[in-house]
Order: sequence, then C-alpha cells, then structure tokens
Amino acid sequence: MRYTTRLTLVFGLIWALLLALSLAGIYATLRTSLETRIERQLLKDAAALAELYNSATTGTLRPIGGTYVALYDFNGQPILIDEPNHRIPPEVLQNAAAEPQIYKGDGFEAAYVETSVGVLAVSQDLGFIDQLSEQVARSAVVVFLLTLPLGWLLVRLGVGWANRPLASAAEAIAKRKGADLSPIPYDGPEDDELGLIVARFNGLLDELRLARERERVFLAEVSHELRTPLTVLMGYLERLRKNPADTGALAAAERTAQHLTRLVGDLLALARGEAERTVNPHIVDLAELARNVAHGFPGVRFEARGEPEVLGDPDRLMQLLRNLVANAVRAAGRPEGVCVTVGEAGGRAWVEVADDGPGIDPEVLPHLFERFSRGPEGGTGLGLAIAKQIAEAHEGTITVRSWPGRTVFRVELPGLEGEG
Repeated sequence: MRYTTRLTLVFGLIWALLLALSLAGIYATLRTSLETRIERQLLKDAAALAELYNSATTGTLRPIGGTYVALYDFNGQPILIDEPNHRIPPEVLQNAAAEPQIYKGDGFEAAYVETSVGVLAVSQDLGFIDQLSEQVARSAVVVFLLTLPLGWLLVRLGVGWANRPLASAAEAIAKRKGADLSPIPYDGPEDDELGLIVARFNGLLDELRLARERERVFLAEVSHELRTPLTVLMGYLERLRKNPADTGALAAAERTAQHLTRLVGDLLALARGEAERTVNPHIVDLAELARNVAHGFPGVRFEARGEPEVLGDPDRLMQLLRNLVANAVRAAGRPEGVCVTVGEAGGRAWVEVADDGPGIDPEVLPHLFERFSRGPEGGTGLGLAIAKQIAEAHEGTITVRSWPGRTVFRVELPGLEGEG
C-alpha cells in the first residue's frame, strides 16, 4: 500500500471518528439542555403554586404546555391528580420540603413541594423529548452518511496536496540511475521533518559524489606520480639494452626503481589512511639536505640561519621538502619566486618554504593538508598530505601561513639538542 493511501486512510478514519463524536455531542447537548430547561420550569411552577396555596388566595394558576398538577396528603396519598401515570411514590413525597424538588419517573418528570394543605406536584411528560431526540439522531445519521464521502474526498485531496513534495522526491529517486548523485529536487518547506530528511539525503549524495571525485583524483594523482619515474626507468633500461656494460645506467636504474618502490609504498599508505609511517633514522644535516633540494630546482633561493641537525630518515625528509618546493614553484609560476630557509630555535630545527604566489583561499587553508584538497596551483593536495604524514612520523609539525602575494610553509622537527 502506498504511503499516500495509508495516510489518507488514517486521516479519513480520524475525520469520521471526529464527525461521529461531534454529532453525538450535539445530540447529548440538545437532550440535556431540554431536560434542564424543563426542570427549571417545573421548579418555578411548583414554587408559584405552593405560594398560591399557602396564601389561601382565591383563583387558580395552571401551568400550560403539557404539564399536569397533583395534590397529595402528607402520607403521599393522592387527593387530586390530573394524570394518574405521573403518580409519585409515597416514600418520595414523605421527604417533601418547603423548597421544590425534582423527581424523575418513567416517561415524565415532576417537581414536588410541601404546602399547608398537602404536597403539591407539577409534572411534565417527556415523550416529546424522546421523539425530538430520535429525530435529531436520525438527522445526525443522515448527515454523517452524506458528508462521509465528501469528507473522504477532501481528506484525499488535502493529503495529496500536502504530500506532493514527498511524492515528487520519491518519483525523482525512482527515476535515478546509480551513477547520478545530483541533489534530489524538493519544493516543500525546508524546516519540516520531510525537508530535513531530503536535506540530509542530499548531503549524503554530496558526500558520495565527493568520495567518487576523490577516488578519481587519487587515481589521476597516482598515475601522475608514477609516470615520471617509470619513464626514467624505461630510459635507463633502453640504455642497458643497447649497452649492458653501462654500469652508470644500471646504478641509475636501481636508484629509480628504489625511488619508485618507496613512492608506491607512500601512495598505498596514503590510500589506506595510515598516519604513522616507518622511518629509518639517521643523523641528518637539515641545512645540507634543504640546500640539495633547493639546488634541484634551479632559480630557487636558499638561506641558512644555522646548521641544525635532526634524527630522521633523509629520504623521507627530502621527499617532504621536494613536495613543498615543487608546490611553491608551481604556485609562484617561476623558481625565482621561491625561497628555502633553514634555522633552529628553542631546541627545534625548522625549514620554511616561501613563495610570492597569489596566496591560498582562506576557505581552503584549514583543509590544505587533507587528502585531495586542491590548492591555488591546481594540484590535488596529495603531496601536502604525504608531507604532513612524514613530518608527524618524525614527531614534527607542518603549518602554513598565507596572504595575497606570499605563502609560507614551515616544518618544525625536534633538534638533536632537544632529544632527551
């Protein structure tokens, strides 16, 4: 059963129940109102007749409108009674007092009061109330039967109109193909329960779309990272094929293969989200290592403000700095716009890579070291994510400051003086 049909059935039953309760309430209120009005009139007539009898005034006072008068002695025996069927039991009349009281009999209602000549009673036949109540009940049933289809139709239309945004969203989802991760259109209120559900669903679709985009970017970045060393390796192998005795080409091919192996390991570790990386620690002259990296990019300036030494893996630290310098050159558009500075302070060694590029968007800056985060130079951020993991594997930190015209990446590592 469709959701709209179920909802229509529920609201239709609720509406029918409310209608039935309303008609029953009208019926009960009408009958109670009539009985209350008759009681008040009977009490009033009984009090007026009692006053007349007690004053011994000549004349008569006869209630009208289907009422009857009866006079009983103080033992409850009738002296004068207009309607024998309205007789009040003696045991009731023995409790008569100066104030009129109500007695409800079979098909009638009476008010009785004690007077100087006996107990006076004024009664009213209730048959007309039963007839009127029966007519009202029949009318209520007719109204219920006539309005039920109309009410059901109105409920159906109302539920259909209110449920229109959900039906549209469900139809849009049913027509979707697996590759379509665009947001589900929704034209209803955004702050109701359904709007929040659709908004959350669209958020999940957006996360899936971003995950798919990250996967595509990751594959593209892996291809880019592997293409260059593979090309170099193929070149060395070609030289060896032509001249198997070329030991220089063999050594270069071996170094390239080792670099390629390390790169593949880095990419796999990054893909698995591994934060900790295995390092092969040595005493490293950080200034010399940074100088070699800077010289690998002709035009990049280098400054040494000390000769800090650290305990770390030289290959990984070189990879970290190469990633930073390569990103800086790409951001600045030329190597002359990049400067590598090395120093030490407070028992910590530091390296800064600064460029005079356009700067980094403040919205991108907090996510710059996340995997696949795009920087201003158009890269995927994979290199920066690897750099961050390398720095953390050496118990160091990497930070960035950026404003228009200047961006500075700073790596801080524990110096040998701070090792304890």
